[in-house]
Order: sequence, then structure tokens, then C-alpha cells
Amino acid sequence: MNKKALLGTVLIALALGMSADLSAQGREYVNPRHASDEGLPFSGAVWVGDLLFLSGTIGLENGQVPADATEEARLVMESMKGTLEAAGLTMDDLVSVQIFCSDVDLYDIFNSVYRTYFTETYPARAFLGSGTLLFGARYEVQGIASRR
Repeated sequence: MNKKALLGTVLIALALGMSADLSAQGREYVNPRHASDEGLPFSGAVWVGDLLFLSGTIGLENGQVPADATEEARLVMESMKGTLEAAGLTMDDLVSVQIFCSDVDLYDIFNSVYRTYFTETYPARAFLGSGTLLFGARYEVQGIASRR
């Protein structure tokens, strides 16, 4: 077997082993919603092993998107922070973040707020131009955090 084929086989075996390990560890829900409940059809976050998968969140004020993009960015980050705190974590426990943005010209505005929420090393991140978001939001943020 050549080196590339061997490496591919090892990577597949590792991925399968990781997948089996995570599925065997059970799940724990943060701000759970059951399928029979009325309202939004998702839970705030789900623990699988030591990883916390956070649902996408937007920054609303009294159910509305604020007129100011900076305030909306602050509200979306506060929402994320609140979900992490409910799980016993902090923003510094995030390992991966995805930001969906309806207008990539808002990149610098979002970053000016985002920077203020971390005291350690930033998580891996993607900032994606998404087009229209629910409720006319400018930003939706989701992430993955890890227990230390």
C-alpha cells in the first residue's frame, strides 16, 4: 500500500473512531425544546461528550432587529454568551464560530464588537456572506465549544 493510501485509511479509521466515540457518549441539551412543543424547532445547544454545539442565534431587542448594526452585533454575541454560561462555559471555551452576514460590508463593524468578547486566543472562525437572514437580521452566529 502506498503512503497516500495508508494515510487515507488511517484518517478514515480515526474519523470513524471519533464518530463512534461521540455517539456513545450520549447527549445533554441546553435550553431544550421537545418536538411536541410549540415554538421554534431547535434546542439552544447540545452537549455530545465534551463538545457543545450551539444553534445559530440572532441579536434581537424586544423581538426586533435593532436599527444599529453595532448594537445588533452586541446582542447576538450576548445571546451566544448566555447560552455558553447556561452550559457552564465562557466565550473563551469556543473552538469554532461561523458568522452568517447579510452584507459583508459589515465585517469591520462586527469585528469591533466580536473582539471584546474574548480574553484568550480567538476560536477558529468563518465569516460568510449569506444573503437575507430571518427577521431581517444582519448577523447569525453559531459555534462549537469544548470543556477544558
